[in-house]
Amino acid sequence: MQKFISPILALALITVAIPAFAKGSGGAGGGGGGSGGSSADAGPKKPKTSPKQLHCKVGEVVKTIHKFGYQDKKVCATITGSNLTDQELYDQGWLLAKTGEYDWAITVLSAITLKDDPDTLTMLGYSNRKAGRVELGISYYTEALAQRPDFVRAREYLGEGLVAAGRVDQAKLQLQEISKICGTQCEEYEDLQKAINTNTSDNL
Repeated sequence: MQKFISPILALALITVAIPAFAKGSGGAGGGGGGSGGSSADAGPKKPKTSPKQLHCKVGEVVKTIHKFGYQDKKVCATITGSNLTDQELYDQGWLLAKTGEYDWAITVLSAITLKDDPDTLTMLGYSNRKAGRVELGISYYTEALAQRPDFVRAREYLGEGLVAAGRVDQAKLQLQEISKICGTQCEEYEDLQKAINTNTSDNL
């Protein structure tokens, strides 16, 4: 005997299913790159694989080889031959900078095609400043803020660079600007306040 679903039951099932589908469909768009994140972000979360883990040579990057029916394989490659996207280059440059490979990070970040991206400029500033080129780092932060004035992480780094350069009064002005954007309880304000109080930029 053929079974029938009553119109009332069918309507109830549709009503329940539509919100559940709509909620789940948003997940695919949640994995965007670091460059499109909030203005207070320095970059994306730490990538799972780094060039150091694969023992790549300085200046090389990690490339993933996709083979149909086989497990993906990660290899070391030259930047020019890697065909990595800007986001992939940024991810690796960010990680290299945060693990102390400043000049290597600069090489990778400099290969990004979108040269005026605020996140890229900020990490170039960070890498140069930490490598001892403080004034060059400051110039990158300034350029990043010209593109995105409310980028509080860039303002924090700029302030710390100014502290390192002995321009504490100018760093305090950046602290004031940060307070206007995210208040005095945000991480960027607290980090720069600490750098000013201790007269150091090592608390990154």
